[in-house]
Amino acid sequence: MKEIERKYLLKSDTWKNPGAELSSSLIQQGYLNSDPDRVVRVRIRDNSAYITIKNRPVGITRSEFEYAIPIEDAQELLKMCIGKILIKRRYEIRFKGNTWEVDEFYGDHEGLVLAEIELVSEEQEYETPEWVGEDVSHSSKYSNMALALS
Repeated sequence: MKEIERKYLLKSDTWKNPGAELSSSLIQQGYLNSDPDRVVRVRIRDNSAYITIKNRPVGITRSEFEYAIPIEDAQELLKMCIGKILIKRRYEIRFKGNTWEVDEFYGDHEGLVLAEIELVSEEQEYETPEWVGEDVSHSSKYSNMALALS
Protein backbone atom coordinates (compact mmCIF):
# COMPACT_ATOMS: atom_id res chain seq x y z
CA MET A 1 0.00 0.00 0.00
CA LYS A 2 1.21 3.54 -0.72
CA GLU A 3 1.14 6.39 1.78
CA ILE A 4 1.08 9.90 0.33
CA GLU A 5 0.90 12.62 2.94
CA ARG A 6 1.67 16.26 3.56
CA LYS A 7 2.67 17.51 7.00
CA TYR A 8 2.28 21.04 8.33
CA LEU A 9 3.06 23.15 11.34
CA LEU A 10 0.06 25.01 12.71
CA LYS A 11 -0.17 28.78 12.87
CA SER A 12 -3.03 28.92 15.37
CA ASP A 13 -5.10 26.73 17.65
CA THR A 14 -8.43 27.63 16.05
CA TRP A 15 -8.71 24.00 14.94
CA LYS A 16 -9.94 23.44 18.51
CA ASN A 17 -13.12 25.38 17.68
CA PRO A 18 -15.50 24.54 20.56
CA GLY A 19 -18.37 24.07 18.09
CA ALA A 20 -16.50 21.45 16.06
CA GLU A 21 -16.98 17.74 16.64
CA LEU A 22 -13.47 16.45 17.22
CA SER A 23 -12.85 12.76 17.45
CA SER A 24 -9.56 11.86 19.07
CA SER A 25 -7.46 8.96 20.19
CA LEU A 26 -4.40 8.55 22.38
CA ILE A 27 -1.35 7.13 20.64
CA GLN A 28 1.88 5.66 22.01
CA GLN A 29 4.45 4.71 19.43
CA GLY A 30 8.04 3.69 19.20
CA TYR A 31 10.58 2.53 16.65
CA LEU A 32 12.39 -0.80 16.58
CA ASN A 33 15.14 0.51 14.30
CA SER A 34 16.65 3.79 13.10
CA ASP A 35 17.30 2.89 9.46
CA PRO A 36 15.37 5.47 7.38
CA ASP A 37 15.28 3.02 4.46
CA ARG A 38 13.24 0.52 6.53
CA VAL A 39 11.29 1.97 9.44
CA VAL A 40 9.56 -0.48 11.80
CA ARG A 41 7.07 1.18 14.12
CA VAL A 42 4.96 -0.18 16.99
CA ARG A 43 1.82 1.76 17.88
CA ILE A 44 -0.89 1.47 20.48
CA ARG A 45 -3.91 3.58 19.56
CA ASP A 46 -6.49 3.53 22.34
CA ASN A 47 -7.24 -0.19 22.72
CA SER A 48 -5.73 -1.43 19.44
CA ALA A 49 -2.15 -2.15 18.45
CA TYR A 50 -0.25 -2.26 15.17
CA ILE A 51 3.14 -2.93 13.72
CA THR A 52 4.01 -0.87 10.64
CA ILE A 53 6.83 -1.12 8.13
CA LYS A 54 7.63 1.84 5.87
CA ASN A 55 10.37 2.55 3.36
CA ARG A 56 12.16 5.85 2.71
CA PRO A 57 9.81 8.31 1.02
CA VAL A 58 10.34 9.37 -2.56
CA GLY A 59 8.92 12.88 -2.55
CA ILE A 60 5.94 12.50 -0.22
CA THR A 61 5.13 8.90 -1.25
CA ARG A 62 6.27 5.67 0.36
CA SER A 63 5.19 2.09 0.85
CA GLU A 64 3.43 1.32 4.11
CA PHE A 65 2.43 -2.06 5.51
CA GLU A 66 0.43 -2.07 8.74
CA TYR A 67 -0.81 -5.09 10.67
CA ALA A 68 -2.93 -5.42 13.80
CA ILE A 69 -1.15 -7.22 16.64
CA PRO A 70 -2.23 -8.15 20.17
CA ILE A 71 -1.97 -5.19 22.53
CA GLU A 72 0.13 -7.27 24.95
CA ASP A 73 2.67 -7.87 22.18
CA ALA A 74 2.77 -4.15 21.41
CA GLN A 75 3.38 -3.31 25.06
CA GLU A 76 6.35 -5.69 25.11
CA LEU A 77 7.67 -4.41 21.77
CA LEU A 78 7.52 -0.80 23.03
CA LYS A 79 10.00 -1.83 25.74
CA MET A 80 12.41 -2.89 22.97
CA CYS A 81 12.18 0.37 21.02
CA ILE A 82 15.08 2.76 20.52
CA GLY A 83 14.87 6.39 21.54
CA LYS A 84 11.78 7.76 23.23
CA ILE A 85 8.23 6.49 23.11
CA LEU A 86 6.12 9.22 21.52
CA ILE A 87 2.84 10.03 23.19
CA LYS A 88 0.33 12.14 21.34
CA ARG A 89 -3.35 12.79 20.99
CA ARG A 90 -4.57 12.56 17.41
CA TYR A 91 -7.63 14.55 16.38
CA GLU A 92 -9.46 13.93 13.12
CA ILE A 93 -11.01 17.00 11.53
CA ARG A 94 -13.11 17.03 8.36
CA PHE A 95 -12.49 20.03 6.12
CA LYS A 96 -13.89 20.48 2.61
CA GLY A 97 -14.10 16.78 1.82
CA ASN A 98 -10.78 15.76 3.38
CA THR A 99 -9.76 14.43 6.77
CA TRP A 100 -6.98 16.28 8.54
CA GLU A 101 -5.13 14.59 11.40
CA VAL A 102 -3.81 16.93 14.05
CA ASP A 103 -1.25 15.44 16.44
CA GLU A 104 -0.74 17.16 19.79
CA PHE A 105 2.46 15.81 21.39
CA TYR A 106 3.12 15.27 25.10
CA GLY A 107 6.25 14.60 27.14
CA ASP A 108 9.55 15.78 25.65
CA HIS A 109 7.72 17.31 22.68
CA GLU A 110 5.00 19.06 24.70
CA GLY A 111 3.69 22.01 22.71
CA LEU A 112 4.45 20.57 19.27
CA VAL A 113 1.31 20.28 17.15
CA LEU A 114 1.43 18.96 13.57
CA ALA A 115 -1.28 18.49 10.96
CA GLU A 116 -1.25 15.85 8.24
CA ILE A 117 -3.42 15.13 5.25
CA GLU A 118 -3.28 11.85 3.34
CA LEU A 119 -3.70 12.16 -0.41
CA VAL A 120 -4.54 9.80 -3.25
CA SER A 121 -1.77 11.27 -5.43
CA GLU A 122 1.03 13.81 -5.07
CA GLU A 123 -0.85 16.03 -7.53
CA GLN A 124 -4.16 15.96 -5.64
CA GLU A 125 -5.51 19.45 -5.05
CA TYR A 126 -6.97 20.35 -1.65
CA GLU A 127 -7.76 23.40 0.42
CA THR A 128 -5.93 24.06 3.65
CA PRO A 129 -7.80 25.29 6.72
CA GLU A 130 -6.85 28.76 7.99
CA TRP A 131 -5.02 27.25 10.99
CA VAL A 132 -2.55 25.33 8.78
CA GLY A 133 0.90 26.94 8.53
CA GLU A 134 4.25 25.98 7.03
CA ASP A 135 4.51 22.82 4.92
CA VAL A 136 7.20 20.62 6.53
CA SER A 137 6.53 17.52 4.42
CA HIS A 138 10.14 17.40 3.20
CA SER A 139 11.73 18.20 6.58
CA SER A 140 13.01 15.07 8.30
CA LYS A 141 13.15 17.12 11.53
CA TYR A 142 9.38 16.60 11.93
CA SER A 143 9.24 12.90 11.15
CA ASN A 144 8.00 10.85 14.06
CA MET A 145 11.15 8.74 13.98
CA ALA A 146 13.33 11.87 14.24
CA LEU A 147 11.21 13.07 17.16
CA ALA A 148 11.62 9.71 18.91
CA LEU A 149 15.40 9.88 18.47
CA SER A 150 15.80 13.53 19.54
